Amino acid sequence: MYQYNSNLEYYNYDNNNYNKPLYTKDVDKNELFDPYSGLIRGTMFKNLYNSYRNNKIIEINPKNEKEQLQNILNSLCFSVIDISLYLDIYPNDKDIIEVFDQYLKQDNAVKLEYENKYGPLFVNSLINNKYPWTWNKGPWPWEN
Repeated sequence: MYQYNSNLEYYNYDNNNYNKPLYTKDVDKNELFDPYSGLIRGTMFKNLYNSYRNNKIIEINPKNEKEQLQNILNSLCFSVIDISLYLDIYPNDKDIIEVFDQYLKQDNAVKLEYENKYGPLFVNSLINNKYPWTWNKGPWPWEN
C-alpha cells in the first residue's frame, strides 16, 4: 500500500496486509487464540493477527481477585463477540460453534460468580431479576 506525502513521494507502508481476506471458511478451532491472548491482540483468529510495526503486547496485571474476574469476563466477552462475527459469515461451521458455546457458558459462569461476590454488573444482570433490586445497593465505586 502506498501513500503520497506533500512532496509527491511514495512511501511504502506494507507492514500490514490490508489486502488479505479477513475471514476464511472453515477455520480450524486450533487456530484460535485463547480468550486472554485474543483480547490483548484484538482478534481471536491467529491468521488475522498482524503485529503493527513490531509493537509490544502489553500484559494485563490484575491487582486483586475482583480485577482478575473482570479481566476474565472481558476476555470471554471479547471472544464471544469476535467469534460471533465469524459465525455471521459462516453460520454452519460446527467446530467454531462448539467453541462459541463453550466460551458463552464460561462467560455466564464467571459473570454469575462475579455478581455473587461483588454485586450485579448490569441492571438486567443474572442476580438482579427479582425484587428487591440489588443494582442500586452500595458500595458505589467512589465509596471504596
